[in-house]
Amino acid sequence: MQYKIIVFFFLISSIAIAQNASLGNMYFERGDYVQAASIYKKLYQKNDVRQDYFKRLLSCYQKTENFDDATKLLNLHLKKYRRQHNLLVEIGYNLELQKKKEEAITYYQKALEIIENDPFQGSIIGRAFEENHLIDYALQAYQRAMKLNPKLNFDMNVAFLYGEKADVENMFNSYLNMIEKNEQYYSIVQRYTGRFITDDSESENNKLFKKLLLKRLQLNPNNAWNKLLSWLYMQEKEYNKALIQEKAVYRRNGEDLSRIADVGNIAFTAKDYTTTNAAFSYIFENTQDHSIILNAEYYLLNVAIKTASSKKEIENIEQKFEELFNKYGYSNSTLDLQMAYADFLTFTKDKPEKAIDILKEALTQTTSNYQHGDIKLKLGDVLVYSNKFNQALINYSQVQTSLKNSSLAQTARFKVAQTSYFKGDFKWALSQLKVLKKSTSQLIANDALKLYLLISNNIIGDTLHTSLKMYAKADVLAYQNKTEAAIDTLNLVLKKFKGSIIENEALFKQAELYTKTNKYTLAENNYLKIIENDATGILVDNCYFNLAELYKNYLGDNDKAKEMYQKIIFEFPNSIFLVEARKEFRKLRGDIIN
Repeated sequence: MQYKIIVFFFLISSIAIAQNASLGNMYFERGDYVQAASIYKKLYQKNDVRQDYFKRLLSCYQKTENFDDATKLLNLHLKKYRRQHNLLVEIGYNLELQKKKEEAITYYQKALEIIENDPFQGSIIGRAFEENHLIDYALQAYQRAMKLNPKLNFDMNVAFLYGEKADVENMFNSYLNMIEKNEQYYSIVQRYTGRFITDDSESENNKLFKKLLLKRLQLNPNNAWNKLLSWLYMQEKEYNKALIQEKAVYRRNGEDLSRIADVGNIAFTAKDYTTTNAAFSYIFENTQDHSIILNAEYYLLNVAIKTASSKKEIENIEQKFEELFNKYGYSNSTLDLQMAYADFLTFTKDKPEKAIDILKEALTQTTSNYQHGDIKLKLGDVLVYSNKFNQALINYSQVQTSLKNSSLAQTARFKVAQTSYFKGDFKWALSQLKVLKKSTSQLIANDALKLYLLISNNIIGDTLHTSLKMYAKADVLAYQNKTEAAIDTLNLVLKKFKGSIIENEALFKQAELYTKTNKYTLAENNYLKIIENDATGILVDNCYFNLAELYKNYLGDNDKAKEMYQKIIFEFPNSIFLVEARKEFRKLRGDIIN
């Protein structure tokens, strides 16, 4: 019974102390240091071993400039705990707050001298300097300790401190030192350096990080340096340069082709088909693994589809699909290939019915919910192509329901919104898009916002939604690769609704279709007309960028291309095209791009 009473009173006491500590913390955070000091003083007197009570009480005295009590507290604590060498830093800092700089330095030097005899004290003393914002002394403490005992590793602390000083070069070097000592730090270093890296290859931080990596690579070839260079080039969307680094890593260890596949995959998403082709061709030539070969074949075929420009090339692609299915069959292992074939049959060969049969059969070849979701999304796309909007919506909605909160569900929701828009159900489309504007996928969020603005801007004041319905019809035709019919429908929109909000959208969409059908001068005229209509509109930076690409790639006028890129650089500093415009402008000017 007596034991239970002791335990009970111990628990009550512990709860009271915790409540007092919380109250002290509340006063401290609110800046009521006098009240906080009275609480921390009691807590410290009861338990002077607790460093947090000691530090908070000291801080309260210092913040209220009660240096007499602060000095008494330090002397009392030092008398009891002489081996706590961080107290030398605290005494020095207390003197510095009283503008006794020379006396403070004496104590700082004494603290640093402790490290000379015991490098392991570098952690405690360095942290004490850090906590009091004495960055240069903290650096000295950590670096001296590591020099005296190379087994110690304070590079992370040193990197943070250089970051606080905005000394980016030394910060990067400190992070790289971590990897040099232990490659397991690679992911941590990548995460922290990534805060200072942008997608602009000409930013000073990018150039500096690249220079430091190349220097280390020359002095000591190491997979980590190649991997970090590859990662840097990927941020800058220089996928071909990233591939070179990944090939170097593979040649050095010859173990894993997955990183090369990752570069090829991301390059494909970014429509860099040259790098995609190079990556998967390299994989194809360097493996005997059937699953890896099949994945490479999948991407090589997709590149061939995207870049095909003649009937002969399209026939070769179809023949290649048939060869692969003869070799690997229609099974779970070829599901990605079957979906690619269905897409090819629909959007390139205009054979949606055959594609629908293949996809329905594919659904029977897997029990995976995610694979089912992928196939149903593709089936929905084919049904939209066939004007079977309601059936498409059923498939998309099933994915949305069965895989809630997944990336596939978000994609399905967008396709529900897009299909609803195609069939003229604008209110339902808007309700879906409103949710998607906050999507975790930036690509989906951007597409959702774009479609949301298109619909919401063009249903105001038009109860019948006549102009938007006609524009949506053109959008459907474009989706179905009926390009000439889409252009003609957009001409009707421009004729009937001249001067309305929809006009610039119609001109822009038509310009894209003109480019697709090699009518570059007509595309140029449309873009220039949009700029003339509204020089500050939301489509203007898109127009300048597309004009630049037209002049550079098709109309052979580099001077005009430079002029368009310059417009973005100087007049649209927040444009999503800024980095690319700057890069392309420098190339046209003849700058050497690393």
